[in-house]
Amino acid sequence: MTDKAPLAGTVALVTGASRGIGKGVALELGALGASVYITGRTVDPSANVLGGTVGDTALEVNELGGQGIAVRCDHRDDDQVRAVFERIRDERGQLDILVNNACSAQDMAQHIGKLSWQQPLSAWDDVHQVGLRSAYVASVFAAPLMVEQRSGLIANISSMGAVSYLHSVAYGTAKAGLDKLAADLAYELKAFGVTAVSLWPGLVRTELILSQCRDDGRGGLEMVLPDEPDQAIPLEISESPRFSGRAVAALYQDEKRGEKSGQAFACSELALQYGYTDIDGKQPPVIRNQEDAAAALPSLFNQ
Repeated sequence: MTDKAPLAGTVALVTGASRGIGKGVALELGALGASVYITGRTVDPSANVLGGTVGDTALEVNELGGQGIAVRCDHRDDDQVRAVFERIRDERGQLDILVNNACSAQDMAQHIGKLSWQQPLSAWDDVHQVGLRSAYVASVFAAPLMVEQRSGLIANISSMGAVSYLHSVAYGTAKAGLDKLAADLAYELKAFGVTAVSLWPGLVRTELILSQCRDDGRGGLEMVLPDEPDQAIPLEISESPRFSGRAVAALYQDEKRGEKSGQAFACSELALQYGYTDIDGKQPPVIRNQEDAAAALPSLFNQ
């Protein structure tokens, strides 16, 4: 293992990595030399208005020096998920990192700004089936591989919505569930040297977020809030998708990562601990609750 490729020989699986945070995590792990299995439903860029496919992500991982392996997988289908892990076992015989990122972000986005009783009941399923349940299923399939090798890292992509109101009741309860999933997995896996954590990205410049932005009149961008066009969030506090990947990589390379098992961390909080920055060299603000958000966005919260 060299300084240029500190994750050479490492095998990772990032779920829901056609675009967004999942893609950013896959790219960052690949840039450090990992072999990255990339799952998602999109294999045809015309099938999603935001573009991106599992194949595209795999190609970019290869260009960065890693090895990208694209696998079409609908994380609503347990048999498809099981097949992914069987393939990893057959082809690699190991799994070092699992990043549970798959979620129905676009389905959820249509409900933002609406109160729970104004949303269809399916809004619950949108964020719990692929988001919370899918993370549980992938973790259950990953555990035997990691237990056998007595090492591994499971990272759930959650958010501060786990502890503070964000977006909706359905969204918040799903994120709280991801944090509890990490805590209980940590308890069961402790004796086997496997670490489970929950990670909270901040405002991330995903394709979905950028599609909701406008020029802020100062040479930058701001995200327009649903149903409130007069309010917007400036993107200068935002994170690149690869920033979350740097959190995963830093945790995995920490020989004492087991001491963090079962806990939830803001990606920007880990950046201060481990000394990494975003790809532009910036340190995004640490936002763990509504008070932190208000401090980072006084013009939005203090009106």
